[in-house]
Amino acid sequence: MTPITEVEGRRLALTNLDKVLHPATGFTKGEVLHYYATVADVLLPHLRDRPVSFLRYPDGPDGQVFFTKNVPPGTPAWVTTAEVPRTEGPARMVLVQDLASLMWAANLVTEFHTPQWTIGTPGIADRIVFDLDPGEPATVVECCEVALWLRERLAADGIEAYAKSSGSKGLHLLAAVAPTPSADVSAYAKELAVEAEKALPRLVVHRMTRSLRRGKVFVDWSQNAGRKTTATPYTLRARAEPTVSAPVTWEEVEGCGSAAELTFRATDIAPRVRDFGDLLAPLFEPERAGRLP
Repeated sequence: MTPITEVEGRRLALTNLDKVLHPATGFTKGEVLHYYATVADVLLPHLRDRPVSFLRYPDGPDGQVFFTKNVPPGTPAWVTTAEVPRTEGPARMVLVQDLASLMWAANLVTEFHTPQWTIGTPGIADRIVFDLDPGEPATVVECCEVALWLRERLAADGIEAYAKSSGSKGLHLLAAVAPTPSADVSAYAKELAVEAEKALPRLVVHRMTRSLRRGKVFVDWSQNAGRKTTATPYTLRARAEPTVSAPVTWEEVEGCGSAAELTFRATDIAPRVRDFGDLLAPLFEPERAGRLP
């Protein structure tokens, strides 16, 4: 019998709770749901008012993994949805606005990916993001070196950056910006990626071409495009272990000597939130939003 759980007055059928989704550790769907309930207070602000792209892995990372952007079939009527403009025509997408919606979405078994803009002003970014992706044998250690360079370069333009692990191999940099067309943010991010490559030629590449990326860090500036999304802070990733895209301190970035030091699993996050709160909370403070030059 499918258990029915009431969350904030909404009745949810939570299915297959014993199913193993992260095989390296035996982490089950029930534990996934518990994780999201535990971190909801810090996760929900990063989801709220941003249309969600779901990267679903209902049978674990070794099964079918697929993106869902449109409202999934069977979505309850009480889940908030909104029309989102696209070049190929408008689409209707989910907004995860509250705990009940979060638990419903988590029951789909998904990574959460969100754009750098909110639904009220589609295509007008309030954040800038850099996805630092290491090409083997480079690791997150090299990403940290690049992140520190980008942090200083952004600061020179009055933009304060924050870091999080990608939950995979790399590192993400985020900063709040005054509302700016996504195309302009993307162009600025590309300029900085090119500058980084010139300043750190043995370490950085700004082009996606795989043959150029071995042993270097690809500074992916393109995720600032209005149509693109990035893994949301605190989302679980579809990996063999239940790794999380977790906010990190700059002290952790500066001191990183191995990939293991910036690898965080679901069980690590609640203690970190107790110790640090949400390290990305300054992104929500309008007075800290930088202006692009």
